[in-house]
Amino acid sequence: MATTKLKISLLFLLTIIVTCIMVNVSAQVVVGGGSDGASWCVTRSDASFQALQTALDYACSAGADCSVLQPNGLCFLPNTIQAHASYAFNSFYQRKGRAPGSCDFSGTATVAQSDPSYGSCVYPSSAITAGGGTTPITTPPGMNNPNMAPPTMAAPLFGGDNPPFSDNNSRAPSKAIATWLLVFFSFILIMTLIS
Repeated sequence: MATTKLKISLLFLLTIIVTCIMVNVSAQVVVGGGSDGASWCVTRSDASFQALQTALDYACSAGADCSVLQPNGLCFLPNTIQAHASYAFNSFYQRKGRAPGSCDFSGTATVAQSDPSYGSCVYPSSAITAGGGTTPITTPPGMNNPNMAPPTMAAPLFGGDNPPFSDNNSRAPSKAIATWLLVFFSFILIMTLIS
């Protein structure tokens, strides 16, 4: 009689634990942007200065909102071709409704699933939030001077080889952990019922 009550209590406890874990992992996936389909267009880390400059000029002249990249804009700093091009590429991509091919820029861009926003510089995540006027804004001053040598790139602030806006698919480990935990607790549940 006591062992039956113990088995039922253990079964109930394991059911609660599995449910809590699954709810927690599901919440993490939703917060991480997995279920809402948000994506951003950012520069590739291997793109050259000249290729990025050409693509930045195109994006700003073809409909991207580049006003925030001006010296008094919220996304002017860091004043690098990579940061400015990422913002412009994403603005163009969102304004085009994330249409296929709208995040290529001659191979200098890639789609990321993680939000590249930083500080007060918020990258739009949809056509609605892409905002800005319909008149194209020109490339920020100093970014297209052919007489100016390309800036040298400083070492990453936190080290490492990963580009600052890369999509590292950080939700995948959460899903794998959830799956393994589900299998593990299911096994324990079955073993408890059998014995």
